[in-house]
Amino acid sequence: MGASLPPKEANLFKLIVKSYETKQYKKGLKAADAILKKFPDHGETLSMKGLTLNCMDRKSEAYELVRLGLKNDLKSHVCWHVYGLLYRSDREYREAIKCYRNALKIDPDNIEILRDLSLLQAVGLPLYTPCIPGAQMRDLTGFVETRQQLLTLKPNHRMNWIGFAVAHHLNSNGAKAIEILEAYEGTLEDDYPPENERCEHGEMLLYKISLLEECGFIERAYEELRKKEFKIVDKLTLKEQLVSLFVKLNRLEEGEKLYRALLSMNPDNYRYYEGLQKCVGLFSEDGLYSPDEIDQLDALYKSIGQEYHWSSAVKRIPLDFLQGEKFREAADNYIRPLLTKGVPSLFSDLSPLYDHPCKADILEQLILELEHSVRTTGGYPGRMWKKKSPRQHLCGLCFYWLRDFMLVQHYDRRGLYDTALTKIDEAMEHTPTVIDLYSVKGRILKHAGDLEAAAALADEARCMDLADRYINSECVKRMLQADQVALAEKTAVLFTKDGDQHNNLHDMQCMWYELASGESYFRQGDLGRALKKFLAVEKHYADITEDQFDFHSYCLRKMTLRAYVEMLKFQDRLHSHVYFRKAASGAIRCYIKLYDSPSKSAAEEEDEMSRLPPSQKKKMRQKQRKAEARAKKEAEGKNEETSASGVSKSGKRHVKPVDPDPHGEKLLQVEDPLLEATKYLKLLQKNSPDSLETHLQSFEVNMRKQKILLAFQAVKQLLRLDAENPDSHRCLIRFFHKVSSMAAPVTDTDKLISSVLEAERPSFSQLHGKSLIETNISFLEKHKDSLIHRAAAAEMLFVLKPDKKAEAIKLIEDSNNNLVSTSEAIVPVRKWRLKDCIAVHKLLGTVLVDCDAASRWKLRCAEYFPCSTYFEGRSSSAISKSSEHHICRNSENGAANYTADENAGSLAANGKLEAFKNLAI
Repeated sequence: MGASLPPKEANLFKLIVKSYETKQYKKGLKAADAILKKFPDHGETLSMKGLTLNCMDRKSEAYELVRLGLKNDLKSHVCWHVYGLLYRSDREYREAIKCYRNALKIDPDNIEILRDLSLLQAVGLPLYTPCIPGAQMRDLTGFVETRQQLLTLKPNHRMNWIGFAVAHHLNSNGAKAIEILEAYEGTLEDDYPPENERCEHGEMLLYKISLLEECGFIERAYEELRKKEFKIVDKLTLKEQLVSLFVKLNRLEEGEKLYRALLSMNPDNYRYYEGLQKCVGLFSEDGLYSPDEIDQLDALYKSIGQEYHWSSAVKRIPLDFLQGEKFREAADNYIRPLLTKGVPSLFSDLSPLYDHPCKADILEQLILELEHSVRTTGGYPGRMWKKKSPRQHLCGLCFYWLRDFMLVQHYDRRGLYDTALTKIDEAMEHTPTVIDLYSVKGRILKHAGDLEAAAALADEARCMDLADRYINSECVKRMLQADQVALAEKTAVLFTKDGDQHNNLHDMQCMWYELASGESYFRQGDLGRALKKFLAVEKHYADITEDQFDFHSYCLRKMTLRAYVEMLKFQDRLHSHVYFRKAASGAIRCYIKLYDSPSKSAAEEEDEMSRLPPSQKKKMRQKQRKAEARAKKEAEGKNEETSASGVSKSGKRHVKPVDPDPHGEKLLQVEDPLLEATKYLKLLQKNSPDSLETHLQSFEVNMRKQKILLAFQAVKQLLRLDAENPDSHRCLIRFFHKVSSMAAPVTDTDKLISSVLEAERPSFSQLHGKSLIETNISFLEKHKDSLIHRAAAAEMLFVLKPDKKAEAIKLIEDSNNNLVSTSEAIVPVRKWRLKDCIAVHKLLGTVLVDCDAASRWKLRCAEYFPCSTYFEGRSSSAISKSSEHHICRNSENGAANYTADENAGSLAANGKLEAFKNLAI
């Protein structure tokens, strides 16, 4: 390295390398320039200068210098190594690996290059395109070879032994990994490491034992654990590993004792209770138990509860399996202490129980009885407080907590929005300074369909505590749901660094904000901005993948091997996360919509402009120029604000470049939108195969691409996941209707496709011996009481028989929104949901194209949902535009484009904001 230079310049070259490693980039540049004055063609110096410039965000100069340096010295491993580092910084992993391999041809024993190569082989290569580093494919065979070479060069380094073992583990060769770890233990003096490395050695032993367990050597793992028990420092993990082995060895009595010992250490750990149930033979994966098993479980938890009476888990877990009167008794005992303490999260804790209708009815009875008793007697049922008791004030608080939070949220959860709003208004009139009341009421109004009033109430709550980030975030979320994007952005940046611009939200990887913002833009028809937001979320996942570089060397050095392997497994399933699924799904929807309604090209716009009169043409051009100048000035102003700090001492620039495409217009200028959609669709199919939405979008994309077999595959997946889903039925009917209307096959490919479909059709139970019309009628008969199923059947009837439009509309209008009541429910609820009714209204207006039917449906739903702004219910915020106009704009939220000022006077019905203008807190 720098060997061809005189001693003085060679020392300067070492200074460049040191400055790069310590991030003193200005100092490194100065040293590089000093060498290049005397030796302007020195390849290694040119390469190092380029690498330094790359760290200062001067990429074009960096690539130019590195390529020039490589051209001047092709036989230098330094130049090839630097070129690989440059490619790695831009996530061009394939090219980086090629450069590393070229460097190793010149210097095959270079430790640094081998280590960098092993990192890339462990991280993996993108499967599809460089712009979507989604699915990773690790070069595990190469990783093993590189790690073996590192071990051969430095066999006295512990990290090389461990790295070689982990490489074999990742390459599905656990037995070999165990052999390597045992060989490493044989190199230790007295089979024990120095005092300062005993914690790391214990971690290695735990990793080895977990590896034995993973490979199926359970008995051997148990023997190893007992033999090396005294060497393991982490005693809690030791016990958890031991009890896991007991269960797998079917030594359940010993497992039960150890689980009880673990519960004495942490009686709120749900995993310990699950393990204890397995040991006593009372565990079910689906949560269903026989009456005898329920009695045994009840006795088990009561005995544990007597020992750990302060534990919350031992009281909460029985609520999941108890039924009837026992559930009521257990729920009563669980709720009362938490109500007395005023725990705000109590309802969220009980919310999963509402998925069981009988339990929801019992909870309703219980909450109403508690509220009535506290209101009338001043105490809980069966417990009267004496006059002047110090508990009277406490029970008064319990009454307000019951009414203000539990009862209101209960009615909201059951869809009784009018009752919930009445109760919350009483609470707000009594104590108008409780911030949570405004948040709860905003949540109720959101569920009831009045998104503008919900946003206003969330803003009121925010203004009452300007230092609370959570309330600020909830306010932003409500504003985005109401399509008030500009106001939401101004509110969100209040908690960013130095009140900085929107860029900070992207830098902080605030994915919930970007997803909500993208959905809002999509509802408003702004595909460019929507696509920009969705792709920003995708980029965050690429950054998360890139961040794992920092952990490879660290985890091997610190011996956190179990966490390291878990991290690698997490990276493998990273793109199955719900946020990525939402972002990819949103991007696909944007591309499908762009394909269906392509944006006008510049030539088409110019053609339209040429048809205008000269005066209008001049005005239009002036407006365009002013808009472009204004946008450019705003972007430059934002950039000046963010770059006010200038350059750091190290020379690294903090200036953020001006976004060349702030509105996402360039993202819309794609030649084939369906090709772009397919890239994300493949990622969803690989990482989210059990999501219904994945296969719905696969069907839509492939039907548009005329890929019949791929669309058929999507239909089969939909029926596998949920054959009774209305969307699955739609896709089934649409697909075979499309196939039946296709021309007779001519080519060999078409004939093959036709024969495959004919052979597969009898495998569908829905179509067995039936025509498509009969299949649709059968589906309707099976789900005649469901609105969304009736709507799907009506839509397919219109698709199959367009002349039966009136009959299809009648199918929808004959649906009944009957009250649903169970034997124990005090207040019956209606079946229809707001979002389903909105979907039916859009179906009537856009698919069946009957404005009169859409109007009738709107009036009918306005009675059922009086707070809905979409249906202009009597209790909703005032809206000047009709819902039919929103269908044309593809909006879902009622008054989507209204500003805060336009809506300020219309929120009196739901927000009662006027009462708080003069409120002193």
